Amino acid sequence: MPKDDGFTLIELLIVVAIIGIIAAIGVPGLLRARMSANEATAIASLRAVHSAQSTYSSSAGNGGYATSLTILGTPCAGGTHGFISPDLWPSTPGVTLNGATGIIKSGYDTDMTGNGIAGPDDCNSTPTNTSYTATAVPVSGGTTGQRGFNMSAAGTIFSDPAGGNAGTTPIS
Repeated sequence: MPKDDGFTLIELLIVVAIIGIIAAIGVPGLLRARMSANEATAIASLRAVHSAQSTYSSSAGNGGYATSLTILGTPCAGGTHGFISPDLWPSTPGVTLNGATGIIKSGYDTDMTGNGIAGPDDCNSTPTNTSYTATAVPVSGGTTGQRGFNMSAAGTIFSDPAGGNAGTTPIS
């Protein structure tokens, strides 16, 4: 009697169905983990902006704050490095821009504007402001991130569960 080796069509369909069930269970968890990682990156970006603004204010801004990420990344005359990391500076080659001053990083649109009253000129004769607002909002709510974040010169980061840039709940 000849012996046939291999799998039957039914056995292969069962294996494919099992793989499909396992994938259906794992994919939502993977997407939640990715959104959580994107949110953590957005929070870290805002902390980096605050740190850079503190350094800028004390060493180049004469007590004032930069009014955009572009200004924050520009070194003083004779200097070689700006005050913010290259991945947050819109003038860095390869950084994905969003609008005139914002950048997209890890699924979040991160931007900063000056507010308050006009402050003194900085080391490059660029006007400063007495405060600033930095924001990080998901590019695609529910996909790249769920919450939006904002921060002022005080340094407290607030979250907006709806994904906007006007959060009122401080993160811990």
